[in-house]
Amino acid sequence: MKASIYVTLKKGVLDPQGEAVKKSLHVLGYDNVDEVRMGKYIEVWLQNSNPENAVRELQEMSDKLLANPVIENFRVELLEGE
Repeated sequence: MKASIYVTLKKGVLDPQGEAVKKSLHVLGYDNVDEVRMGKYIEVWLQNSNPENAVRELQEMSDKLLANPVIENFRVELLEGE
């Protein structure tokens, strides 16, 4: 079973990497870009066939290791067909 985990900075947390990308986009002529927020995309493959248990485990993993809950949010998507 495959899962996707999206980790993003919480609103109000400064994003220097996003600011640098925004400035570079402006230099390339993309002046209509107002804001860029950078995050992480993580793929996890599990041997768990129970979707409820898998989601619970993925949320625990994200909360304990994959994301910093003080400054980041995360979203788990289970892709059962893969």
